[in-house]
Amino acid sequence: MPTVILTGLPVPGSPLADGLRSLGFDVRSVAGQGPTENTENTANTDEIAAALAGVPADQRVAVVDSEFVGHVHALRLALTDPRFDACAVPGALAVQPAARAALDKAAALAPGGAGPYADRLAAAVEAAGTTVQRPELGTLVATVPATTAERDEAVAAVAAVDDEAVRLRTAVKSRDGFFTTFFISPYSRYIARWCARRGLTPNQVTTASLITALIAAGCAATGDRWGYVAAGVLLLVSFVLDCTDGQLARYSLQYSTLGAWLDATFDRAKEYSFYAGLALGAARNGDDVWALALGSMILMTCRHIVDFAFNEANHDATANTSPTAALSGRLDSVGWTVWLRRMIILPIGERWAMIAVLTAFTTPRIVFYALLVGCAFGALYTTAGRVLRSLTRKATRTDRAAQALADLADSAVLAWTGGPRPGKRPSRAALWLAAAGAVIVIGEALRSDFGSPWVIAAAIGYAGFSAAAVSAPLKGALDWLVPPVFRVAEYVTVLVLAAKADVPGALPAAFGLVAAVAYHHYDTVYRIRGGSSAPPHWLVRTTGGHEGRVLLTVVLAAVLARDAFPVALTALAVFVALVVLVESIRFWVSSGAPAVHDEGEPA
Repeated sequence: MPTVILTGLPVPGSPLADGLRSLGFDVRSVAGQGPTENTENTANTDEIAAALAGVPADQRVAVVDSEFVGHVHALRLALTDPRFDACAVPGALAVQPAARAALDKAAALAPGGAGPYADRLAAAVEAAGTTVQRPELGTLVATVPATTAERDEAVAAVAAVDDEAVRLRTAVKSRDGFFTTFFISPYSRYIARWCARRGLTPNQVTTASLITALIAAGCAATGDRWGYVAAGVLLLVSFVLDCTDGQLARYSLQYSTLGAWLDATFDRAKEYSFYAGLALGAARNGDDVWALALGSMILMTCRHIVDFAFNEANHDATANTSPTAALSGRLDSVGWTVWLRRMIILPIGERWAMIAVLTAFTTPRIVFYALLVGCAFGALYTTAGRVLRSLTRKATRTDRAAQALADLADSAVLAWTGGPRPGKRPSRAALWLAAAGAVIVIGEALRSDFGSPWVIAAAIGYAGFSAAAVSAPLKGALDWLVPPVFRVAEYVTVLVLAAKADVPGALPAAFGLVAAVAYHHYDTVYRIRGGSSAPPHWLVRTTGGHEGRVLLTVVLAAVLARDAFPVALTALAVFVALVVLVESIRFWVSSGAPAVHDEGEPA
């Protein structure tokens, strides 16, 4: 059980100790002289250090001023958030085992100065090099009053603000899509509270959302109208649960490494499984839309890698503000343009609502046409804006950003060499080399007959161009486009070869292969976003890297009979899926994996 050390005797009538116990803490008080007018509690700092030493090093421990006045949720934010090694609000500091040594050292030095002892400890811990997270409290109160008058004023301020209303409001993302904000979050936050009061965890809600989406995909696979209607309704229910799991995590601060992994992967699994269900349902009615389903998945995956690569390239870049960014900022000051710009890129809320409605009332072919048109427009809109921003500012990108882009490239040559050649200057030709390779392999696959040896030659050329593209650090203005170009080259080549095979099962097998590889790429993204390393080099080498998989696929198409090609694609998909899933699960359930939870606008 986590422990709170109160820096003196509790103030008579104060609800502080009961509030801390309600948060699951064992409360221990260190006797002081007691508060008096114009004097601070003078508990012996040696006694506080001794009390801290008595708490096992593998437990969370907190130091709270015994005269603290504030909301219980302010204490919850400071003392129970598992994402941070150290966290503080005025009058309270909590550390996890990773920061325990820093706290014990600070307590042993008995930091002097004015202000509450917990605040002085927090300053000393931070000065020693441990980051102390200080959550935004908004209207919540957290203070240590110095006089009786100030205490009465603080107590009145606590009573004036509804702690539970703030907790419910902050359970919702500060930045979300129009459909989610106005059609889901007004009631899903109450579902989250209902779940919290019954002891349900975010992971359980996430799993329920996945199961619901898979049932929806199964209903769509029936090919009957009742199945399509049920699928549309269930997909919306799944999305409500998808919003609820994050709101439950924020409401109760139940963050975990397993939850990070589930949250990072299940959205894509749900959406792409639904695509497969629609394709199966259409096939039952004699309409083959597997190419459209695969094209939709490719478009969404490539769109996401554009988002991720751009954000990573500019995460810590320094640059002057571009005219494009300035214009965007001015548009943000006009309320309706913010919602319009969020809606037209078809984020997950709007996209799933559109899919659900069209599934219920139209056909799978129409659903995929709408998806391809809407998502293509959104991708072009966002990518064009980012290109303009990149070209109109002189950004200086860091080594960290260049390494992130190299990891996102998923290149086998980098897995073997360990990275770009040391000391080599960034190349202005990286993007053009990558694009040239992609054009060569896709163009030849489109031009040649299935199984043509010329496609093998093109794949070899693609491998050479892609290796040259990543031979230098990716620090150019548009080098964040290199990983998306590689995704397009690999996925589209698989799609073209499967379509040209023109045999039963080729396109479904290609769908499975791209899904397995896409999972590997999403897993890479979320590891990087969590501040952890990318997948190990052995995994990239084992799965061949993007260029190795392209070369293997075209060789299989050339040496195998058409009827055997789907079997080979299926075997490759199973192999990739098993290898990346085993390594991914090992990483995300390990104690060292980061707890990543997306607080930005969903894609």
